[in-house]
Amino acid sequence: MNQIVETLQGWRGPLQAFLRSALDLLLPPRCLGCGDRVGTPGTLCPACWTAMHFIDAPFCACCGLPFDYDAGASALCGACIAAPPQFGRARAVLSYDDASRPLILGFKHGDRTDAAPGFARWMARSGAALLAECDVIAAVPLHRWRLLRRRYNQSALLALHLGKIAGKPVVPDLLVRRRATPSQGGLTAKGRARNVAGAFAPHPRHADRVKGARILLVDDVLTTGATAGECARVLHRAGACGVDVLTLARVPKPVRLDPIEDP
Repeated sequence: MNQIVETLQGWRGPLQAFLRSALDLLLPPRCLGCGDRVGTPGTLCPACWTAMHFIDAPFCACCGLPFDYDAGASALCGACIAAPPQFGRARAVLSYDDASRPLILGFKHGDRTDAAPGFARWMARSGAALLAECDVIAAVPLHRWRLLRRRYNQSALLALHLGKIAGKPVVPDLLVRRRATPSQGGLTAKGRARNVAGAFAPHPRHADRVKGARILLVDDVLTTGATAGECARVLHRAGACGVDVLTLARVPKPVRLDPIEDP
C-alpha cells in the first residue's frame, strides 16, 4: 500500500503539469489588459506592460507618493508633513491612471478574479519590506450588502494570495464594516474622511490577533488615504503596535480622479 501511495505521489507533479498544459491549449492564457494571448496566466503582454506606470523610488517615505526628484530615502511629502497619517507606511505597485484604470476596474467590478494571483505577485515585490515585518495580513472590508452585490471582496483576494506568497497568516475579516458608506467617488479628501469616520471596527472574534501585532492592511487603490487611515486608527485603538498599507495602485497626486469607487 505504501508503495502505491508513493507511486501516486510521484505522478502528482507530472500530472499537474500535463493538465495545466492541456488547459492552456483549450483556454490559452490572455493578457489581463488587452486580452491578447500570453505565455503565462495572470500576466500582461509586452505592450500593456510597457504602458503601465510602476511606482519606484523616489517616493514619500510615509505614504509612497511618487516624487519627481530624489530628496532622500526619508523625505516626506507635504501632505504627510502637514497631517501625518494614522498608518506607518503605504506602498503601491502602480499609478492609478488611464493605463491601469481598466485593469483595476475589471478586477474590482468585472469579475476578473483570475487576476488576483498575478497582482499579488507584483504587490509582494513592491511591499517586500512591509511583508517581512508584518505579523498579520488583513484586508479593507466591504459592507455585507456591497459584498452580496459584488460577490467577492477584491482586497481580501489580494490579501489571501499575498499570504501564500509570503507565508504570513491572513485574517481577511480582522476588521468589519459596521455601516454601509456612500461611494467615495467625487468626494474631497475631507469628505472622504467624514464618509468613513466610525465605519470600521475590529471583529470581536479576532481581538487577540490585533493586540501587540504589526498589521499589513491590503486594499486595491489608495486615493486620499482616508479609508486606510480610518482602518489604521481603529486597529491602533484595539492594540496594534503598527499598521502599514499595501495597495495595487495609488492615485499619483492627492486629488480627485474619476471614475473610482472606494469600498
